[in-house]
Amino acid sequence: MIVSKSNKREIEVWQDVNSKPYLQIENISKSHDDISIIKEVSFSIYKGELFSLLGKSGCGKTTLLRILAGLETPDSGKVLLDGVDITNLPSYKRPVSMMFQSYALFPHMTVYQNIAFGLKQDNLSKNIIEQRVKEVLNLVQLSGYEDRKPHNLSGGQRQRVALARSLAKRPKLLLLDEPLTALDKQLKEQTQFELVNIQEQVGITFILVTHDQEEAMTMSTRIAVMEGGKIRQIGAPHDIYEFPNSKYVAEFIGSINLFEGVVIEHELDHVLIETKDIECKCYSAHTGALPMGSKVTLAIRPEKIMISQTKPSNTQNCIQGVIKEIAYLGDISIYYVEVSTGKIVMATIPNLLRLSERNFQWEDSVYLFWRSENSLVLTS
Repeated sequence: MIVSKSNKREIEVWQDVNSKPYLQIENISKSHDDISIIKEVSFSIYKGELFSLLGKSGCGKTTLLRILAGLETPDSGKVLLDGVDITNLPSYKRPVSMMFQSYALFPHMTVYQNIAFGLKQDNLSKNIIEQRVKEVLNLVQLSGYEDRKPHNLSGGQRQRVALARSLAKRPKLLLLDEPLTALDKQLKEQTQFELVNIQEQVGITFILVTHDQEEAMTMSTRIAVMEGGKIRQIGAPHDIYEFPNSKYVAEFIGSINLFEGVVIEHELDHVLIETKDIECKCYSAHTGALPMGSKVTLAIRPEKIMISQTKPSNTQNCIQGVIKEIAYLGDISIYYVEVSTGKIVMATIPNLLRLSERNFQWEDSVYLFWRSENSLVLTS
């Protein structure tokens, strides 16, 4: 998540019991040809959020976005924006703008004409249109590009024109459908920061649809992870990453090691899990209610696992294995270590040394170990 001044608050707006939701989705369901696309989805979004709907293709996130835009009507449920029921309001009457994945710019129009198009449809005066177009061009740093046609712009510039056109209408809600998909990695990273800064300047609530976990983690105040037409978990990026509520979310967000096991000891400050995946009794600082004998999954992020060529003095949460693969990614390396059961365990280490100077090589015998507070016990 991009941290800014506005994010440095003691309590987030969604954690404040006195905060009033800005957008409320209540029991929304939608089917196509008797196939259920969205299944009784309910959640709230607060004013000024950059909220992401994250999930694989076909999970229902774009359908939900189209319902918010008024391009589709739900089979059941309600959508309330700023206290007003807009469920059956046609799209052209909603204070909502949508930025499409293709940008949908008119190729025969100039940048100015593309941005002004929606304002002319609203019958605004020429002076107001000129003022707003100039305002949003400055905002997206495209002043001086007014007379260019879309084919004379780069992908990033076309993306900013589409954003400017959406912002010019001053909507209460801006919907973004995979807006960065067509951009290369470097431009995408730059645009992520630009979008967040623009969103903070204008104060408009953004809802972003994406399948890109890194994009959602970088930009969002909160993320809703979707699967099969349902919301699996909603939370701030760090909560989703550090405390996933299920195996699905844990595997979908980032890389993770998962070990199936059984609870054999449960105390107030920890649980002891026996897992045959790595032939180890693992301590976890997990304080949930877990009866003895419960089948659980132990989850550990690769960057939480440490590697040593000598056995650590504290043998708790320690296993031995052989390095079978090393993935060099520049800033980090991922070590794939095979333990005695044949299970592959991932460990990530920052590359503080050059490739030729690093301590671990293929076929090295190593010890893997981790702190009990860095493992998570999943029950679903």
